[in-house]
Amino acid sequence: MITTFGSEELTAPPSGSVVSIGVFDGVHLGHRAILARNVERARELDASPTAITFQNHPKLLLLGHAPRTLTTLDHRLELFSRIGIEHALVLDFDDTLRELSAQGFVERFARDGLGARQFVLGFDSKFGHGREGTPEFLTMLGYTVEVVERVMVSDRAVSSTAIREAVELGDLDGARAMLGRSPSVFGDVVRGDQLGRTLGFPTANLDLHHELHPPVGVYACRARVIAPAGSARSNSTGGEGEQAMDAVANIGFRPTREDTVAGSSRPTLPLVEVHLLDFEGDLYGAHLEVEFLAHLRGEARFDGLDALKVQIARDVEAARAVLG
Repeated sequence: MITTFGSEELTAPPSGSVVSIGVFDGVHLGHRAILARNVERARELDASPTAITFQNHPKLLLLGHAPRTLTTLDHRLELFSRIGIEHALVLDFDDTLRELSAQGFVERFARDGLGARQFVLGFDSKFGHGREGTPEFLTMLGYTVEVVERVMVSDRAVSSTAIREAVELGDLDGARAMLGRSPSVFGDVVRGDQLGRTLGFPTANLDLHHELHPPVGVYACRARVIAPAGSARSNSTGGEGEQAMDAVANIGFRPTREDTVAGSSRPTLPLVEVHLLDFEGDLYGAHLEVEFLAHLRGEARFDGLDALKVQIARDVEAARAVLG
């Protein structure tokens, strides 16, 4: 998938584009329905399936605050690629973009930049100053617009807000039903203090860039190692083709380490540490996608590192049993 940041270097493909617009946080079942239909329509027209999305959540500028995201930009782009989107245009939602009229938005980005031939939008899609960019507005401009209706799960409309609530409450099944996949995080592997390696269970420490995660505790997971994209973050290879490995993840504040290791202090935010079962290798600098399949236990404080090591071994066996 080609990713373009801003419109300065946009070149419309010769066959034009089918365009969808949105934040698409979570890339849940509703978003997937829009993007999958975009891909289908583009193939029918021999056009490029294209998504316009935003580097920062528009609510941050419009309201002064924004929710924690279910998916960071890199995670969203990875999921776009798996669905079949071939081009993602990423815009910075700043004051200039906020003041741009819907017609200006269409002319600058969709018509001139992407050679838009048709649009596939969600039932609540709106863009441009005053949210005047609607399917009806695009139809008045002469475009064919397909509107994908809301997706319902258990008599509730699928939404990023509902999924955030489920993830924060630890309702993995509820979140999974609305996402169409297991709840997951996507982060950079960064260096830790290597305590896990000392205990015989080396862990990958993840920097999630503020991505939302389940509550503190220990989880049975599956993980994919995904090589970082190029400097322009283009030509991403879909991580779905990467081999999924069984894993155990700990989300928490490491209370046992705080008590037993000199100089340790409680982290200000929960740490996410992942032990890949039966894996050997260097993960530093890679991206790791971790899917949460089952909650094994809550966070606990143990009487020393030896007791912690015993419990980790039990967690590994419990994860193997769950993951089968």
